[in-house]
Amino acid sequence: MTVTVFIADDQAMVRQGFRALLDAEPDLSVVGDAADGKAAVAGVLETRPDVVLLDIRMPVMNGLEAAAEIMRRRIQPEPRLLMLTTFDVDDYVYEALRLGASGFMLKDAPAAELTRAVRVVAAGDALLAPSITRRFIEEATRNRRPPARQTRALETLTVREREVLELIARGMSNAEIAEHLVVAEQTVKTHVGRVLAKLQLRDRAQAVVLAYETGVVRPA
Repeated sequence: MTVTVFIADDQAMVRQGFRALLDAEPDLSVVGDAADGKAAVAGVLETRPDVVLLDIRMPVMNGLEAAAEIMRRRIQPEPRLLMLTTFDVDDYVYEALRLGASGFMLKDAPAAELTRAVRVVAAGDALLAPSITRRFIEEATRNRRPPARQTRALETLTVREREVLELIARGMSNAEIAEHLVVAEQTVKTHVGRVLAKLQLRDRAQAVVLAYETGVVRPA
């Protein structure tokens, strides 16, 4: 199955470089690109890609505004948003995750990380760049308060579902959670699905943010 990708970045060299890297992979295909957020929204509506690479800092409409507009349009099937940043911690990244972005990564990451990132978010997993996740989470959740409905929804989780949420927030994959809990990976997938449904979350990235916001997990 081919994963289709749309690239939004105001630097032509970045767009061309990413296109070359992704199109070189047999299972990835770039279906369009844009130099600003407004053009990105229009392009995504037209091409309906599986994954959108969105630079946070763009003219006309920045990546955060573009992400919000893409989510507002309720495109089906829903594209996965991967935010790109040049900084270890970008002020906009937290809000992008709250809006529904599946993760973020540094623009200067190695080529292998970019292709892996696209595959990870296309599969429905969260991608929080390992080198910056801890600092970002500590800073982003320090004075944040989650919506009351989500705090109440936590009370509906079973003991096992809450345990799975904690392990998701600690960065574990389904396979790692299965090994940790000594259960089948399919069982973990079922628990993850129930957690996301009960908390009304789009994906694992939002689960990570909520877990830190509500104190289910605290920065070490």
